[in-house]
Amino acid sequence: MKANHMSNVSIFNPANVPAFARDGELSDTAKALMGGALGNATKRISIKGGVFRLVAGGKEMASIEERHLDVIVVKAAPKVSRIFYAKSYDGDNITGPDCFSNDGDKPDTTVKAPQAETCMTCKQNIAGSGQGNSRACRYQQRLAVMLADNPDDVLQLTLPATSVFGKEDGDKRPLQAYVKHLALASPPVDVEKIVTRMKFDTKAESPKLFFAPVRWLTTVEYELSKAKSNTQEALDAIRMTPAQADGVKAKPALSKTKTVEQLMDDEESTVHEAIIAKVEAAPEPEPEKRKEVAKPSAVPVKKDKLAAVVDDWDDE
Repeated sequence: MKANHMSNVSIFNPANVPAFARDGELSDTAKALMGGALGNATKRISIKGGVFRLVAGGKEMASIEERHLDVIVVKAAPKVSRIFYAKSYDGDNITGPDCFSNDGDKPDTTVKAPQAETCMTCKQNIAGSGQGNSRACRYQQRLAVMLADNPDDVLQLTLPATSVFGKEDGDKRPLQAYVKHLALASPPVDVEKIVTRMKFDTKAESPKLFFAPVRWLTTVEYELSKAKSNTQEALDAIRMTPAQADGVKAKPALSKTKTVEQLMDDEESTVHEAIIAKVEAAPEPEPEKRKEVAKPSAVPVKKDKLAAVVDDWDDE
């Protein structure tokens, strides 16, 4: 690891925490000095730029120079998920996905503007809807893992399709081929019972991982892993999108009636200049005459502006 990041990982190892600091509760002083809520507590492993990075609340806490990382698989989402972004990644204007599916069958119920009723019938699922012959809606596999050398925290690991599918090439195996390889051993080996090494494919243009077994877990490691698999941390890791884990706000749903200000605030609006010109060219309204008290009419609720969000979020 980089020297300036090493302390972020090792100094707070549970083995080094003194007895007086093990109660797990923040003091009133700490809360007062935080300047706001702690935010989402989900931590994750990013593979942005072909480097393993430990991320918490959208902030990079540590990066690892080695081309491999040893982990313990705690839990996996039962199905491969899908995720769709209408626009390319913009580091200055980061928002959550436009649509996503946890089960790969239909949009999640929290999606405000689903692209289709089912993933199979969605136009974003057609080859060529993305770059080249790819699909605009991408596959992902979410895992809950622990670092083999520091198995205290449960971390989210979101793998792109290139790290999940595909055939093995010698000892180079994407995730599904790796797990099948273990299952064909005699006796069959569960991936949760061994330490797994993740290694970057140095020939791939975009971050891509291969997987290999390292060793059996110790009894203590295995019991800890089983206990962690039933925690809220593990459940959040396999259900949340990376954007949700980082606290990125979802994109606002489009409404049928909008004010000029709302359209200007809408990040996807391309007509706001024409609207402004139309408003400026309109005649000044006549002074309002005093009227009888009437029933109040409904006023459109102003949509909150898109909040500034975390720095350096990636959409693996």
